[in-house]
Amino acid sequence: MSKITIYVARHGKTMMNSLDKVQGWCDSPLTKEGIDAARYLGYGMDDITFRTAYCSDLRRTRQTVQIVLGAKGQDDIPVIELAGLREACFGSFEADYNGVMWGNAALFLQYTSYEDMYKDIMDRKINYSHVLNVIKKLDKMGMAESFDQLEARTQESLKEIAENEAQYGDGNVLVIAHGMSILGMLYNLGGDKLLKGALDNAAVCKVIYEDGKFTVESMGDMSYVEKGKKKE
Repeated sequence: MSKITIYVARHGKTMMNSLDKVQGWCDSPLTKEGIDAARYLGYGMDDITFRTAYCSDLRRTRQTVQIVLGAKGQDDIPVIELAGLREACFGSFEADYNGVMWGNAALFLQYTSYEDMYKDIMDRKINYSHVLNVIKKLDKMGMAESFDQLEARTQESLKEIAENEAQYGDGNVLVIAHGMSILGMLYNLGGDKLLKGALDNAAVCKVIYEDGKFTVESMGDMSYVEKGKKKE
C-alpha cells in the first residue's frame, strides 16, 4: 500500500483576522504579514517535494497555496480546489466581531468570559463540538454548521485526497485550509491529543495515510515558518 504524507496548513493572516472578525464562508485577502508567513512556509518546506496541492475554494487559501508553492519553486504542480475544505459556516455571526460570537457561546455554556471557555477547551473539559453546536443554536439564519457537519465534509475531502493520491504511489501532498476546518478534520483522528493551543496562521499539521488509515503526527507546527524566516 502507498504511504501518503499530507501537510495540512492554515492560510496566512487575512484582513478580517487582523480586524478580529468572524471569517467563515466570508472571505478577505491576505495582509502583508499573511503573505510573508506564507512565503516563509514555502522556504521552510524546501526539503519537501510535493506531488499535488489542494486548497478550499475561498480566496485566502488559493492565495496562500500560490505563495507557498512559488517560494518553493513548485508553482508548476497541480492545485485542486475542494469546497469541502472550506472553513466552518458561522451563519449570522459572519463578519461580526469574534468577541460577540465566542462571547455569546461562552455565556450560553455558563462561562463568564470566552477566555475561560477557551481555557477549558485546552484543558479537555469541553471540546470544540460543544462550542460549534452552541453557535449553530444561536445562529438566527439557520446557516451555521454543527461540529458533526463540519467534521463530515472535511473528513470526506481528506479521504478523497488520500485515496486519489494513493493511486500514484508514495508521495507528499500540500493542503491549505482553515483553522476550524482543520480542527474539524483532524480532531477526532487523534489531533485532539496533540493540540496544545490555537492553530496559528501558516501552522502545519502532518498526517500519514497508509493501509487505509490516517495517523495525525503533529498539530499546529510553526517550525517550518520559523525555519523559512532564517532563509529570508
